[in-house]
Amino acid sequence: MSSYSGPRLRSAVFLVAGVLAVPALASCSGDGGGAHAAHVVAPDVHQAARDRVAEGGTLHWAVDRLPSTLNTFQADADTTTARVASATLPSMFHLDRQGRPTRSAAYLRDAKVETTEPRQVVVYHLDPKAAWNNGRDIGADDFAAQWQALRGSHSKYSTARNAGYDRIAKVERGANAQEVRITFAKPYADWRALFSPLYPKEVMGSPETFNDSARTGLAVSAGPFRVGKEDRGGGDLTLERDTRWWGDRAKLDALVLRAVPAGKRVKAMLDGRVDLAPVEQDEAARVARAGKGDGGPLAPRSGPNAAGAVAADVYSRALAKGSPEQVNRLERQNRADLAEARAVEEAQQRSLGRYRLRKSLEPAYTQLALNGESGPLSDERVRRAVARALDRKSLAQLVLKPLGLPADPVGSHLALAGQDAYADSSGALGKQDAVEAQALLSDAGYRPAVSGEEAKKDEAAQGKAGAGADGKAGSAARTDGKAPADEARGEKSGADAGKAHAAAGKKAASKKKSEAGKKAKDSAPLAPAPVPPQSVLLHQAYAMAAPPAKAAGAAGAYAPKGTPAPRSPEEKGEAAPKAGPAGVPAVLGKDGKPLTLRFVVPSGAGSAQLREVGEKITGMVEKIGIRTQVQKVSDASYFKDHIATGDYDMALWSWPGTAFPATDARPVYGKPVPAADGSLNVDQNYTRVGTDRIDQLLDQAAGTLDAKEAGQLVKKADARIWAAAGSIPLYQRPELVAARSDLRNAGAFGFATPDWENIGFAKKGGNGPKGTKAPVEKPARKTEAPAGE
Repeated sequence: MSSYSGPRLRSAVFLVAGVLAVPALASCSGDGGGAHAAHVVAPDVHQAARDRVAEGGTLHWAVDRLPSTLNTFQADADTTTARVASATLPSMFHLDRQGRPTRSAAYLRDAKVETTEPRQVVVYHLDPKAAWNNGRDIGADDFAAQWQALRGSHSKYSTARNAGYDRIAKVERGANAQEVRITFAKPYADWRALFSPLYPKEVMGSPETFNDSARTGLAVSAGPFRVGKEDRGGGDLTLERDTRWWGDRAKLDALVLRAVPAGKRVKAMLDGRVDLAPVEQDEAARVARAGKGDGGPLAPRSGPNAAGAVAADVYSRALAKGSPEQVNRLERQNRADLAEARAVEEAQQRSLGRYRLRKSLEPAYTQLALNGESGPLSDERVRRAVARALDRKSLAQLVLKPLGLPADPVGSHLALAGQDAYADSSGALGKQDAVEAQALLSDAGYRPAVSGEEAKKDEAAQGKAGAGADGKAGSAARTDGKAPADEARGEKSGADAGKAHAAAGKKAASKKKSEAGKKAKDSAPLAPAPVPPQSVLLHQAYAMAAPPAKAAGAAGAYAPKGTPAPRSPEEKGEAAPKAGPAGVPAVLGKDGKPLTLRFVVPSGAGSAQLREVGEKITGMVEKIGIRTQVQKVSDASYFKDHIATGDYDMALWSWPGTAFPATDARPVYGKPVPAADGSLNVDQNYTRVGTDRIDQLLDQAAGTLDAKEAGQLVKKADARIWAAAGSIPLYQRPELVAARSDLRNAGAFGFATPDWENIGFAKKGGNGPKGTKAPVEKPARKTEAPAGE
């Protein structure tokens, strides 16, 4: 049995100190719209048949934090909420390793569309043994209660979304207690997304139980495990084997979800506190070395080698200034300290040898988001210029190549390689081309007219925006509710774009050429990360019902691929622009203002990799004359105060993959609309970029019951999203998991839903771990500098 891990909330994922939000990937991906074949990476799990897994034991699974709610349909639900629901509640469908919805055999005998005229009717035939652990059969009353709670017509229910449930006209019992009939008011292609998970009517039956009771407990459930004791102080939530479960008995006695902050999981492993833990890249390197029996040295910036480094420093100073006797004494002490540090390190590596590194690709991709609400990026030509400046292949290699994972740029916003809906539509935007990017900026009216002194003064003034602990000074959130630029610009023909460029070229030739200045030097650099870490923080956002879309444009038409490459300055009768330092083009500007974009990044230790990617992006856009002002903000405020409010120009975060792109993509890429109070209703479209045509294509795909036709509509919508250039997919995120070497059927799952009842330890030594603690590090001996220093 497998349970669907909880789809319907689309969660933004990003790297922030304990932050940046995996797996199987076929088809093609690349900067040129299919130029590079994408590779499929399978889940990395030590699979074993049930008879090879021991009975009993407790698995300790590290999570970022304990869930604030156990109701997946509430706005603050997170990945741990979904994990609990997957292990304890029914799901009519779950995801397989390729991200496809698959019938959950323990609950569902079959489900199919019985008729489409005059209305779509779906009939579920439940397993006769399916029952809640209070003894009541799972039936139509539970389906009806969930529909009523989530349909959006009862304001007292604090729901995060109602997508799909708002299309249902009625839910009723069929010919017997195991048959449930769902009649839709309008066709819904993603009907398999519904009732996964399914909560009992005891939870869904009233706003009070929905809003409050289900936050802290699930008294009634139906899965291999049930919710047990929660220790908030100790950071543990225990899932116990449910003896009322009618399927295969869970191998484990209990599964403990243990809150362990990112960056502290190796220590938790050394202390024997966790058996399964997502890890950052530097932690993964230690686990990988230990798993191979390689007790190599730790990175000198941390760990027991620090003691040896201190001793070596004192020794070097003694050698320079001390007497021969002092030098000999400190040399002996230094050797002893290094030997002690090495002994501690080797003991720790031996302890870590009990773990193996499991690695795959998460079903989530990291994107560069360009805020189109106001400022330079409200002009689609500027957004597209930024996108055309990016070498997405090199960014993917930066993150994935050191891990030995395929470094393929993601070619779709709506599916990941290996899924049926995947197709590389990046050709709608075009491949990397700095000349073309500069032509787009020229067409938008930007000229190399900012002197070095002006750039320095402007940067010094804007740099104050990053001051303060949260980096919020001088950068108040936007509240004007300004709508994005009209989509007509984004859907004009390539011929129109060429004419506009020609006119701009003539206008530029008639003006006196401004002399290019040199690039300002100290532009708030991003901190490099020699061994970039990774961790996960999911920020839950709500999805609202989409408004009716308006038809516009031809189906599948691409936005213009960019203006023609510019003629040389000599051909246009202009002097060639002066380059900045080290050959970097002069900063472009318009109306006396330099073209500067504010790049907001999280400042936490766990987001070093995200900052490294940002640093590379900064260098790429500088080559086409765009200056970036990097603003580091606290992890806590990154999403809440900046991304969600639109207080940024450029930012990095990730979106998870989905088996239901037509439904899940609508709130993320739908065109923002003005609300009654004058603000902008963006749903989850935090780039504020969208078009009526994208909305229309996604709505058509969601209402088309022909799977092939729906897939084509999704691909057309994706091409439009690429052309709008609000979100630029970069790479699929790595999934790195440290797992006990004797743990079976658990690891880096990718898209696949865990088979909860089959997870356990190998029969030999199969009980839950108590852990083998490494020797406690002894403090380095106190050392003194030679006299007279």
